[in-house]
Amino acid sequence: MVLNILEVLGSKYFPTQYTIHIVTAIATIFAVRTYSQGRATNRERDLHARTILVTGGFTPFGLTILQELAERGAHIIALSPDPIDSPRVSLIVDVLRTTTSNEQIYAEHCDLLSPASIQSFCKHFLSGEVKRLDALLFTHEFPHIGALRRFMTKPKAKDDVEREQLSLASFLLITLLLPSLLTAPTERDIRIINVVNRFYAAASAPSFSSAFYDSLTSDETLPPNSIFLAEGTRSLRTIILTRHLQRILDALPAAQIPKTDSNSSAIPVVNSDSQKSNIVAITVSPGISRADTVARILNADWTSTDGYSIMGVFLYLLALPLLHLCTKSSVAAVQSVLHVLFLPTPFKFLSQTIQNQPKAKNDSLIDKFVTESPEEVLKPGALYAECAVVRLKVPSPPPEGVADGNRNDKGKGKGKAAEKESQTMDLPDDGEFGGELAGRRVWEAFEAALKVWEKANPTLDELEREAKAAAEQEVIQAEEISS
Repeated sequence: MVLNILEVLGSKYFPTQYTIHIVTAIATIFAVRTYSQGRATNRERDLHARTILVTGGFTPFGLTILQELAERGAHIIALSPDPIDSPRVSLIVDVLRTTTSNEQIYAEHCDLLSPASIQSFCKHFLSGEVKRLDALLFTHEFPHIGALRRFMTKPKAKDDVEREQLSLASFLLITLLLPSLLTAPTERDIRIINVVNRFYAAASAPSFSSAFYDSLTSDETLPPNSIFLAEGTRSLRTIILTRHLQRILDALPAAQIPKTDSNSSAIPVVNSDSQKSNIVAITVSPGISRADTVARILNADWTSTDGYSIMGVFLYLLALPLLHLCTKSSVAAVQSVLHVLFLPTPFKFLSQTIQNQPKAKNDSLIDKFVTESPEEVLKPGALYAECAVVRLKVPSPPPEGVADGNRNDKGKGKGKAAEKESQTMDLPDDGEFGGELAGRRVWEAFEAALKVWEKANPTLDELEREAKAAAEQEVIQAEEISS
């Protein structure tokens, strides 16, 4: 009976002469949807007893990351700019603990726009009894900053400042926590993961590369007018910085390399000739996300404290069916991040030792190991997108003599010290992402900008004195009331 009714309705309302067209359209929609969501990781990893520090965990993308990590048993420390006893933060933590049956989820207050707040968190964390960290997951640089001109509700200069400060926050966190990571047991697999937006390709184009390097060495260089180029510049700086950090880690003394026993399989490490560092620095680009990219470009985030555009919200809701088809959900966007968390590293990969072979001066043993391994392993210092390594070509900066002629005091001070250290450590020039010179230029620019940022904001000692004075004042007022 039911089939007869369906047959009648189908023959009456379904235009059978267009069957091929309809089926083709439906298949095309599914194909576009599948392609736009990108690859999903085919790896899995048990994260029990692994401590992961997450920044930007209270954005749509960050919440998805927190849920994925919590479901796998990770011990999570999520940094929040809001007080941890605020209703929003406490509610999210409670919900995650309940839904994932994981009580090892904690929030800590840390305002990434304040260097003193970052220093305060690191000071308290490093002075605690438990200082273990298995991964630093910086997702706060992924959400797009800046709306199209028609949808703006705050000055562009404010976006430029926020963009710069969030990048400096990543650098400051790494430099403050790195000594603790270096003193961790060398058998521990530690990962530093920076999550960036997809617009790095705009800044790496040859036509924009000179402006990119000029922005590193000159205070007079104005931020790009295009929000996409500004975001791409921020993303590219983080990519180059992460690659240079890996060079520094790989150049550390051989004492950092765990001793391997060739006659035992109990320690899953590779041969000491291929072993570089148990700390791996990686950059990940999740792609174009609806909530963290498109909604912010249209200024359609009605939960933002900086306001939102009514026209942007209307346009976002109107285009939502098309966005569901062509852009990523948060679940699809986190796949590349999970992939680099789950992949085995050269440090942990179980394989036979690599035979010593003659290699070129700039040939990387880790790269050789990655390409010759029977299954995929994580490439240290690489950029990942769609669960695969991105072969990004970045033009090299001008030679030292040419750049130094136009350089002002911005690259001095710590920059010179870093340069001397790089020369002392004899960092190899692998040619990736502009080579060692590009990495050193970016590192020095971050150091110089960090000094300016710290000088322009209250120091940790000043904040602690203010907090102590406020506490004493509250005690005095309480005593006066009681008397």
